[in-house]
Amino acid sequence: MQKKILMHICCAPCFVAPFYRLRDDFDITGFWFNHNIHPVTEYRNRLECVKNFINQEKLEFICLDEYGLLSFMRKALLAEDNKCFNCYYDRLDKVASYAKSGDFDYFSTSLLYSKRQNHDLIKEIGFNIANKHGVEFFYQDFREYWQEGIELSKGKGMYRQRYCGCIISEMERNL
Repeated sequence: MQKKILMHICCAPCFVAPFYRLRDDFDITGFWFNHNIHPVTEYRNRLECVKNFINQEKLEFICLDEYGLLSFMRKALLAEDNKCFNCYYDRLDKVASYAKSGDFDYFSTSLLYSKRQNHDLIKEIGFNIANKHGVEFFYQDFREYWQEGIELSKGKGMYRQRYCGCIISEMERNL
């Protein structure tokens, strides 16, 4: 019997390659909680794309459709020098909590796919949260599948965004 993994999905393009690499070894359930995404139209576009992929692949899916820009911004502004920490922490903490209560063997995140994320920080937070919740963090450096994910997402006509999702990263991209 396959081990069960609850996989946080930041967006479908970042999930597609890791999903295809993991599906033979794990019983995967997708998990959506991305309170940081701005504007709300971007949030909806990304969620709709994830739902389409989930339906195509007939995956189980937990969707916490909570647009939380204000709470995200309060934390991000207080920790301006380390704005990504709270964002990663909140999302990984939420997925780990659900993984523990849902009797999953592991939790992980598609954030580990992106070359634009702070990979070492995600990894550190993941292992710390695993200890907090008593459920294992599945770590794999999915960046090696970067080009494969780009090709797969384009081939599937997925909505592809140009920034990580938060208003701060959108500002940095536009500057």
